[in-house]
Amino acid sequence: MARIVVKFGGTSVGDTDRLENVARMVQLEVERGHQVAVVVSAMSGVTNQLVGYVDKIMPLYDAREYDVVVSTGEQVTIGLVALALQKRGVKARSFASWQLPIRTNEAYGRARILSIGTEEIEKAMAEGVVAVVPGFQGVSGEGRITTLGRGGSDTSAVALAAALKAERCDIYTDVDGVYTTDPRITDKARKLPMVTYEEMLEMASLGSKVLQTRSVELAMNHRVRVQVLASFRKLNGEISFDVPPGSDMPGTLVVDEEEIMAKGLEQSVVSGIAYDTNEAKVTVANVADRPGVAAALFGPLAASNINVDMIVQNVSSDGRATDITFTIPKTDLPRARAVLEERKAALGFTELHTDADVCKLSVIGVGMRSHAGVALTMFETLAKRGINIAVISTSEIKISVLIAAEYTELAVRALHTAYGLDAA
Repeated sequence: MARIVVKFGGTSVGDTDRLENVARMVQLEVERGHQVAVVVSAMSGVTNQLVGYVDKIMPLYDAREYDVVVSTGEQVTIGLVALALQKRGVKARSFASWQLPIRTNEAYGRARILSIGTEEIEKAMAEGVVAVVPGFQGVSGEGRITTLGRGGSDTSAVALAAALKAERCDIYTDVDGVYTTDPRITDKARKLPMVTYEEMLEMASLGSKVLQTRSVELAMNHRVRVQVLASFRKLNGEISFDVPPGSDMPGTLVVDEEEIMAKGLEQSVVSGIAYDTNEAKVTVANVADRPGVAAALFGPLAASNINVDMIVQNVSSDGRATDITFTIPKTDLPRARAVLEERKAALGFTELHTDADVCKLSVIGVGMRSHAGVALTMFETLAKRGINIAVISTSEIKISVLIAAEYTELAVRALHTAYGLDAA
């Protein structure tokens, strides 16, 4: 008997037919003899609707009351899923976040989970009851409802799996696994049977929407085995619920590198190609090249909660001035311009250039640690297609470059082929 946590996102519980499908899949896991806890999101579109209500009433809202409103979507879903299971003869009950409780800090709207009480839920599971738990939310030390931010249900599921010491956490979504790149760009993309926590973390942070970044961090820290699976599939444009759960329809396992090696699987040098078009490039020209100038430049941006990503600095030949180029989220570009223009005299720069039509393109793979020439392949492949590189950044298992957004699809396809990732 295994103890597992299964999570279903908004598209998986989008209407009553899909709720019935969720109950069917959970029932099959119970019939296998597993102890099951279910984490669910609000039905698709509901959270956006609730946010819209808040914005219409009070755009500059009290974050505590915002959380009260937007957390209600999951409460509806847990009750409906419990009822759908009971309809099938499966013992089930819902647990609100305060009933466990799921303890968080007081950062309303973007709270972090501190602990999860498991006594009641373990008692229920031992009696063969399926526990249905809301994702995306918890309760603060003040006793008030909190929400975890967009994608928080993935984090809730992984945190619950860690607290219950579950064998694995199955994340059911509208895709059937993690691919070598976006299948919408190339039909040669392949589903990866296994991927390391480190690779998945890079993919999630670089634009992959399969798993939320914080959930991958949590899984890596607590060594929770995560499996990405499809809750339904599309056949000739129609939704089909003929999808068996778990290992009958394997998706992608996110695990330790050691587990992959123990299974005798050879780790590819490059596992995937990721891209993110939600980036903007900023160049501050002719800044004095002196100690403290970078702090003076990036300090105000940090104070305005603007996250800076890639950074490159070009010092003039006489060593007196420098151009500093960096990337930020595209949505933060107007605010960043205002912050920098306000400090133009203090910083002493002559010009400010911005470009929102860029793409951050990345190759990812733990195999880079022990193989040379990965960067050269990337640079040569892009050069052959006439694609110019504006900025370069690296980590131990990733190389990222900034290119013009118009070349995104061409670059992804070319690199996918160059690294031998195309499906046979």
